[in-house]
Amino acid sequence: MSQYIFETKTEEETRRLANELALLLSPGQVLTLEGDLGAGKTTFTKGLGAGLGVRRTINSPTFTIVKEYMGEIPLYHMDAYRLEDIQEDIGFDEYFNGDGITVVEWASFIEEFLPEERLQIQIKRIDEHTRKITFHPIGDHFDSICKELYS
Repeated sequence: MSQYIFETKTEEETRRLANELALLLSPGQVLTLEGDLGAGKTTFTKGLGAGLGVRRTINSPTFTIVKEYMGEIPLYHMDAYRLEDIQEDIGFDEYFNGDGITVVEWASFIEEFLPEERLQIQIKRIDEHTRKITFHPIGDHFDSICKELYS
């Protein structure tokens, strides 16, 4: 599996990277975000939302499971942390195959429900400001997107 590594030195750089990614995405695509608390998952999602034309403030969906944001392309921001032991599909397909981009934090908890093709993103905190952001594309389409973004 290919991987593409980016390093950002500020929150603004993290948002800008996500914003540039948003411009390459199409409705029905799924991104997964993994990283420790405070790594920058919500910051990344804010940049993605800006690139999709979302005007509302984006914050973590920790207590609501899914937050929906309308933009030029809708953004569905899901937090699967509380779904660790879920045994049944609770309507994931409506988001994963819908008219928007779905971002899933803590996606490892719902691995069996995720679409086969997706972009896995790992954010690692290096220091107070620096982040190592690794893209793992699953599927040729996402690999093409990563190559374009990386060049």
